[in-house]
Amino acid sequence: MNTSFDPLAQKYPSQRFPIYARGGMVNASSPQASAAGLDVLRQGGNAMDAAVAAAAALTVVEPTANGIGSDAFALIWSAKDQKLYGLNSSGPAPMLASIEKVTEDGKAVDGKMPVFGWAPVTVSGAPKAWAEINARFGRLSLKQDLAPAVRYAREGYPCAPNLAQMWQRAFSRYSKTLNGPEFNAWYQTFTPNGRPYEAGEMIRLPDHADTLEAIGETDAAAFYTGELAKKIDAESRKFGGYLRYEDLAAFEAKWVEPIRVNYRGYQVCEIPPNGQGIVALMALNILNNLALTDKDSAETAHRQLEAIKIAFADAFHYVTDPERMQIDYLTLLDPAYGAQRAKEITDQAQTYTHAIPPKSGTVYMCCADGDGNMVSYIQSNYMGFGSGIVISGTGIALQNRGSDFSLNPADANCLQPGKRTYHTIIPGFLLSGDGSPVGPFGVMGGYMQPQGHLQVVSNYVDFRMDPQQALDAPRWQWMRDNRVTVETRFDPHLAEALQRRGHNISVDLSTPSFGRGQMIVRLDNGVLVGGTESRTDSNIACF
Repeated sequence: MNTSFDPLAQKYPSQRFPIYARGGMVNASSPQASAAGLDVLRQGGNAMDAAVAAAAALTVVEPTANGIGSDAFALIWSAKDQKLYGLNSSGPAPMLASIEKVTEDGKAVDGKMPVFGWAPVTVSGAPKAWAEINARFGRLSLKQDLAPAVRYAREGYPCAPNLAQMWQRAFSRYSKTLNGPEFNAWYQTFTPNGRPYEAGEMIRLPDHADTLEAIGETDAAAFYTGELAKKIDAESRKFGGYLRYEDLAAFEAKWVEPIRVNYRGYQVCEIPPNGQGIVALMALNILNNLALTDKDSAETAHRQLEAIKIAFADAFHYVTDPERMQIDYLTLLDPAYGAQRAKEITDQAQTYTHAIPPKSGTVYMCCADGDGNMVSYIQSNYMGFGSGIVISGTGIALQNRGSDFSLNPADANCLQPGKRTYHTIIPGFLLSGDGSPVGPFGVMGGYMQPQGHLQVVSNYVDFRMDPQQALDAPRWQWMRDNRVTVETRFDPHLAEALQRRGHNISVDLSTPSFGRGQMIVRLDNGVLVGGTESRTDSNIACF
């Protein structure tokens, strides 16, 4: 296991030092969420309880990015079993949703799925994820795990600066586009004073508190087969939505085998499709065939960019619900296929299409306990607050994940009843070459996520950065064709060198565009080394 970090790495200065702890650690994009996880650890809970507590708290303290109506994915290292488990709790399209129905109802926008309203709403998976993780691994009850979130919702919490900025951005967009009666509950819930919250103001979400209590007391049954499910069904029918009680009642989260590639002696692990974690793995599989010798060289950044572009070309063509994919997704990770695609990379930027492999838009948090359990967890409403639909009197903000479906029946990711769409949210986990745990990591932010995973993994593995340095290093983001945006802190000389290689470089002043990540590394002696995102209100709680 590589635990020898580049000392202080003056070449790659961080805005923070990494945090060291032994008893437990919770890294989240909100200090309240981190504290919620630490709270249940101190009550005798384990890392799995802490993950559920922090995840539920995030629906309250960062509703601009996730909610009770979110989807969720997790990678869980069980110290008892010495095994990595994967959980896919993404919901499918309602059984009444189809290309024909969306088209006939006039809900398509320029031939595409709409972004807002009831049409793009899919079944919510987050409450089921909490219940599944708690039932399989937790030491406390789900009610105990959700208690901190209930307390924040009922008693209130202060609005943080980045949260206020995201709230303002969402309100500016929603106020221009969400005008129908189906959106009234969103305004009543999240802008009760007719405006977004400002930094330092107290936020109280009493409806959230009642709903989270019901979920905790019933092990999530209230959401899928109880009164909450009935309320969701009633409002969907009222406003012409496709989601029904039967869709919620039939939903089950899926335990899945993580997919992985060996990258320079480390096993990089992701959730299999329908998630896009395979994009990061495909890119790393390509980079295995190319040397990355200098973090600050144009050749390193160029090769990383070209690898991620090739990976996205394949993913956008093939990835969807794995039960309906045209190929075995594991063929995309074949080392021979990675070598084949690596040969396509020249010293100039290119636009790629998919190839034929050999046959054979979020909140992220991670945590660890003193016993060796570790969790990489992510959940999202997609596009900020999601669909703009809130179920009256419940605080349940529903996701708009269905907006990623295609209305072209020839596309792999076309809309079909009961189908899960291509999903942007992905947790990551590192194992050593022999399969022992190194730790969880993740980067939020739509299609930035696999790009963030690649950059963080490369920073850690190739350039010996500690978790905080790996997260703080300036990032790039491929957009489309040869368009690439970079952060304001990105080396201008490196940007110019990439420009000469054919990359269309521009500086993006919007920090959230480059993702928000967390990372924990467990040393051989059990010490936990944590890094947290300097681009947002992130915090590490530990003991």
